[in-house]
Amino acid sequence: MEYIKNPQLIEKESFEIIQSIIDQDYPAYRFYSRQEELIIKRVIHTSADFDYLNNLVFINHAINELETFFLGGKGTIFTDTTMALSGINKRFLDRLGIDYRCYIADSEVARIAKEKGITRSMAGIEQAAKINGPKVFVIGNAPTAIFKILEMIEADSLDTVAVIGAPVGFVGAAESKEVLYESQLPAIVARGRKGGSNVAAAIVNALLYQLVERES
Repeated sequence: MEYIKNPQLIEKESFEIIQSIIDQDYPAYRFYSRQEELIIKRVIHTSADFDYLNNLVFINHAINELETFFLGGKGTIFTDTTMALSGINKRFLDRLGIDYRCYIADSEVARIAKEKGITRSMAGIEQAAKINGPKVFVIGNAPTAIFKILEMIEADSLDTVAVIGAPVGFVGAAESKEVLYESQLPAIVARGRKGGSNVAAAIVNALLYQLVERES
């Protein structure tokens, strides 16, 4: 049986198929910008779900804010899951000088969560607030993390450059993302129940690949 073995060729053909399906099934669809197109297509590539053509939205100049963050050569990305962090291209983050952390398995965060009766994801946001420098939050699983971010920003106890909000699920996922969507924060939001750590990581990678290619 003949099949493609080269990973670059597999990805190239995948994106060609994605575009052909868009042309066939969504002929009236238009991307707002090349940056949005590359992000949405990478999410579709990751999920095989064309609902993201409409579900994935960009608010309050999120792409510009995130590009400025990445090119600034300082700051930290915080993820709510180790899966999201493992899916992000850390070689590119290192190249750009961006730090990255996930507190979900941190013993001190676990202790704080138990003591306060909150989720580890919420305690992780509290921990992230203590770190100096610009911050970007990448949320692919925990709606409580998004609620906590918004609560702390409203209380003036947290600042963030932008939020990537893509938690998946049935309890609070869609609701948390709607609150984020209606906020004044720069954000990329996967509206509705769909999302996941793989989707959140794909969004970050799409941004990174564009920037590194542009700077090369």
